[in-house]
Amino acid sequence: MNKSGNKPMSKWRLLPGLAVRGIIQNGRVYCPYIITSVFSAFTFFVFSSIRHNDLILTLPHAAYAWMMLKIGQVLLGIILLPFLYYANSFLIKGRTKEIGLYSILGLEKRHIGIMLICETLVLYCFALMGGVILGCVLSKLLFLLLLRISGLPVEVEFVFTGQAFGETAVFFAVIFGINLIYGLIRVGWSKPVELLSGSKKGEKEPRWNFVWGILGLVILGWGYATSIQSKLDSSIFTDFFLAVFAVVLGTYLLFTSGSILLLKILKRNRRFYYRAENFITVSGMLYRMKKNAAGLSNICIFSTMMIITLVCTITLYLGIDDITHFSAPYDIRAGYMAGSMDPGELKEKVASLEQKYGIRALRVDCPEVISLACHKEENRFREERPGDAYEDIYDVTVMTLENYNLMEGKSEELKENQVLFYSSGENCGYDSIEFLGEQAEIVEELPELFPWPKSGTSDFGAGYVIVVRDEAALVRYMEDFAAKTRIKEYEEIMDGRRQRIGVFLEGKDELKQDFIRELSEWFQAKPGFLFYHDGLESRAMSRTMYGGLLFIGIIFGIVFFMCLLLIMYYKQVSEGYEDQGSFAIMQKVGMSDKEIRGTIHRQIFLVFFLPLFGAMTHTFAGKFMVEALMGALNLFNTRLITECCVGVSLVFILIYGVSYRITARVYYRIVS
Repeated sequence: MNKSGNKPMSKWRLLPGLAVRGIIQNGRVYCPYIITSVFSAFTFFVFSSIRHNDLILTLPHAAYAWMMLKIGQVLLGIILLPFLYYANSFLIKGRTKEIGLYSILGLEKRHIGIMLICETLVLYCFALMGGVILGCVLSKLLFLLLLRISGLPVEVEFVFTGQAFGETAVFFAVIFGINLIYGLIRVGWSKPVELLSGSKKGEKEPRWNFVWGILGLVILGWGYATSIQSKLDSSIFTDFFLAVFAVVLGTYLLFTSGSILLLKILKRNRRFYYRAENFITVSGMLYRMKKNAAGLSNICIFSTMMIITLVCTITLYLGIDDITHFSAPYDIRAGYMAGSMDPGELKEKVASLEQKYGIRALRVDCPEVISLACHKEENRFREERPGDAYEDIYDVTVMTLENYNLMEGKSEELKENQVLFYSSGENCGYDSIEFLGEQAEIVEELPELFPWPKSGTSDFGAGYVIVVRDEAALVRYMEDFAAKTRIKEYEEIMDGRRQRIGVFLEGKDELKQDFIRELSEWFQAKPGFLFYHDGLESRAMSRTMYGGLLFIGIIFGIVFFMCLLLIMYYKQVSEGYEDQGSFAIMQKVGMSDKEIRGTIHRQIFLVFFLPLFGAMTHTFAGKFMVEALMGALNLFNTRLITECCVGVSLVFILIYGVSYRITARVYYRIVS
C-alpha cells in the first residue's frame, strides 16, 4: 500500500487502456486496416443479407441469382481470409518495437497476450458493427441494383435478417481469431530484444534462389500455355483453376528470385550502385528482399485479378443481349408432328396478330427436319455406338433443300450426292463429307444459318446442319441410318421428323407478351402439337442468372481494388518507417532534399513498375482464357473482349499512376 492509502493500480486494469491507446497512437497504420475490415464485413454482410432475404425466393427466376450469390459469398470468404491475415501481419510487425518496450518495462508475456486480445476485440467490434451498420444502410440499394441488372421487379422491400448477422459475426470471429493466434505466437516465441529490433532486422537471401527462379519461370510458362491454348471444352473450368494456381505460384517464385537477382546485378555494377540515389534504393530493397518480393507479387496478383474481373464484368454487361439471344433466337418456338402445320395457315395467323398488336414478325419459319446424334471424326459422320466418347457426339440436323429455300428465301439447286453444310462452331473447310457411309460433295459451307447462331472458333457443343437435295435423298440417308443402328426401324426414325415452328418479332419485349400468349394458345389447339417454348421467358431466366454474375463481378472488382490499394499503402508506410533512420543519416552527411526526392521516386517507381509489367503480361495471356470462359456463357464476340481488355488495362494504368504519385508523397512525408 502506498502513502496515500490507495492500492497500486493492477497491471490487468492497465491492459485494455494500453490496447486502445496503441490503436490510437498507431492510427496511420490502423485506420486503413479498420476501414478495410469494415468494408470487408459490409460486402460479406450484403451477400448474406440478400441471400437470406425471403423475398428473393419469391421473385421469378431468382433461384439463379441466389445460386450466384451463394457461390460469390464462398469465393469472397476465400479471398478475404488470407488478405486480412496478410494485412494484420503488417500491424504486428509495425508494433514489435512497442511490444518489446512493454516487456522491458515489466509486462509479462501473458499481460501482452491479454492486451492483444483486448486489441483484437476492439478491432473486431469496429469491423463487425461498422460493416453491419453500413450494410443496413446500403443493402437495400445494392439489392435494388441486383434486381435491376437481373431484370427482376424492383418494387420491393428489403428486410434485415438475423441469419446474415450471425454468418458475418462468425466468419469475422474466425478471421480475427486466426490473426490473434498469429500475434500471440509471434510474441510468445520472441525475446524482448528481438521484438525491439524486429522491425529493423534485415532478411537473409533465400536458399536455392536460382533453382526457385527457374522453377517459377517453368510454372508461370505452364500457366501461360494452359491459358493461351485453352479451348471451350469439357475441361475449361479445370484448366482455368490450374492456370490461376500456376500463375499465382509462378509469380511468387519468380518475383522472389528475380527481384533479388536483379538487385544483385545492379549492386555489382559499380558505376550504377556507388551513386547516392542508387545506393540507398538498391541496398534498402536488398535489406528486406523477401518481404519486398512478397509485396511485389501480391500487388501483381491483385492487379491482375482486378483487371480480369473488370474485363469479364464489362464484357458480360455489354454482351448480355448477345448471350440471351444465342440461347433463344426465336421469340416463340413450337414443335409439331411432320405435316401437321400448314405453313400458309401459320403465316395468315401471324399476319392477323401483327395487325392486332402492331408488331411486325421478321421471321416465320416452318421447316421439317430430322435430328440425329452422330459420331464425328474429321469429315466423317456415322451413327452413335456404345463406347463412343461424349465429346465426339454431335447433334446433326438434316433437312431438304426445299425447306432450306423456304426458310432463307433462296432458290439454291443441288445435284445428286451434293449437300449444303453448316457448322455452328468454327468453319470446317471440308470439300466433302462422309455421311452415314455415303460420300457427298459440299457445294457450299454456309457462313450463317438462323436459328443456329455461330459459336466462334470452338466446336465444343457445336451443331451441324446438312441440307440434302430432295425427299428421296433424305429417305436414303435415313434408311442407311436405320440399318446401321439396328435399334430403330426406318418408320420410327421418320416418325421422329418434326416441324419446327419459329417466330421472331420486332419490338420491345413488353409489346411482344400479348402477341406470344395468344399465338401459344393457338399453337396448343392445333392437331399434332408437341411443345412450345417462350423465348422471352428463356431470355429473362438467362438475364437473371447472368445479372447475378454481373453483380458479383462489380462487388469483386471493388474488393480487389481495395485489397490492392491497402497492400500498396502498407508496403510504402512500413518501409517508410524502416527507412527513416537511413535517410536521416544520409541528410547529415550532405544528401540534399532534391536527391532524397529523386531516390524515393526511383525506388517507388521500381516497386510499381515490376508488378504493373507482370499484371499486363498476365492479362495478355489471360485474355485467351477469358474468351473461352465467355464462350461457356454463350458470348463469342472476341472483338468485344479484346476491346474491353485494352480499355480496362489503359484505365488501370492511369489509376495505377495516380496511386504511384500519392504513395510517393506519403513515403516522402514519413522519411523526411
